[in-house]
Amino acid sequence: MKRVNANDPVAMLQMGLRRYDAGDYDDAVRYISNSAELGDAGAHYQLACHFGEGKGVEKDGKKEVYHLEQAAIGGHPIARYNIGIEEEENGRMDRAMKHWVIAAALGHDGSLDALKDSYEDGLVSKEDFAAALRAHQAAIEATKSPQREAAEEARKE
Repeated sequence: MKRVNANDPVAMLQMGLRRYDAGDYDDAVRYISNSAELGDAGAHYQLACHFGEGKGVEKDGKKEVYHLEQAAIGGHPIARYNIGIEEEENGRMDRAMKHWVIAAALGHDGSLDALKDSYEDGLVSKEDFAAALRAHQAAIEATKSPQREAAEEARKE
């Protein structure tokens, strides 16, 4: 609670997620909104989910998309992928693919799969798909470390 009182956006987001898990959606939205106001991309993504589901807030597609966009601008790969899905559903494949390329470069596997499907359908060039694949692999490699591998092994046990 000390970090929440100090306006730490990460702490506020975590508190909001705890309140959500406890079923207190109103408090969850309050904490998550405060975190988003301080610029936390993860908080914007969570708000998009709340507005999409209508939990703790009235369901609102425009606010859902707004918060998805803010999360994507902040570097949230799942938000970027979801915007690509929205663009695909609206028939704007060129825009969808741009979003998926960015998300793939952030290490998002679903975006790489979407690009692969688009490549197989002839919507993405071989060169563009290869570049996205290289960027995805670089992002994955950048997250590897002996400490993370040890933690992963410990988690499996």
